[in-house]
Amino acid sequence: MKGLDHLVLAVNNLDEAVARYKSIGFTVTPRAKHPFGTHNCLIQLNGFFLEILTIGEPDNLPAIDPAVFSFPNFNKQFLRDKQGPSMLVLDSDDFRGDKTQAELDDLQTWPVFEFSRQTALPTGESATVSFGLNFVTDPQIPNAAFFTCQQFAPHYFWKPEYQTHKNSAQQIHEVTIVTKSPHDHLSFLGKFAQTDNYTIKDESLSVHTARGDITCRTPLKFEQTYGLPAPTLSDGPQICGLTIAVKNINKAPHQTCTINGAAIKFIQEKTTV
Repeated sequence: MKGLDHLVLAVNNLDEAVARYKSIGFTVTPRAKHPFGTHNCLIQLNGFFLEILTIGEPDNLPAIDPAVFSFPNFNKQFLRDKQGPSMLVLDSDDFRGDKTQAELDDLQTWPVFEFSRQTALPTGESATVSFGLNFVTDPQIPNAAFFTCQQFAPHYFWKPEYQTHKNSAQQIHEVTIVTKSPHDHLSFLGKFAQTDNYTIKDESLSVHTARGDITCRTPLKFEQTYGLPAPTLSDGPQICGLTIAVKNINKAPHQTCTINGAAIKFIQEKTTV
């Protein structure tokens, strides 16, 4: 079973988006640059992060190749019509093995991809972080992409200073996909997460991963859960919301809010005795 690793949040203006996330109590990492034209800033939680991403250097985007899944070009296309969650990512300790398994499961696969970039450490120094990605896509969810991500230098990536937030955010609880037919996505999501652990209830489907749930909801169930308008779904299902557990709900400025197309809900972290 895999766990939620991160969620890509595509935005048109990275600085403005970062300012909005900071305004609700998140610590955000400095801007980083990918070698293929995208820029990002991160919000790190416990084993999970939000990747706020924009097209920073359009001239550096690779040429489109129909045989290759292009991370930057997918997000460029996504941003032509909207902003918000564009990609859902699970963790990996063998991204090449993930591709083999995805092929065995008859998922729509693409060539694996490796890259490195510089990261700013809390000390002000820089270090190189590297990643291996295995992309899969689902024709039933054309507005989103999915991949597993293996980190080769996690000791440079995860930093306690970046995981401490004024709003006391701790961990991811759930990522929500809004769809007219939640149950139709069980096969793909179960294979993607390599799990048969799920719950079906009324108009929702929750696939339970090792770190948080992937939940499919109808527009009505989304509105009841988040208290926010649901997307129109004119282009098909959309990743729309995320629920974050906080240590102290009184430190979260809003129970729910929307930032650049991402619906965010805060809940009190459960404590155990």
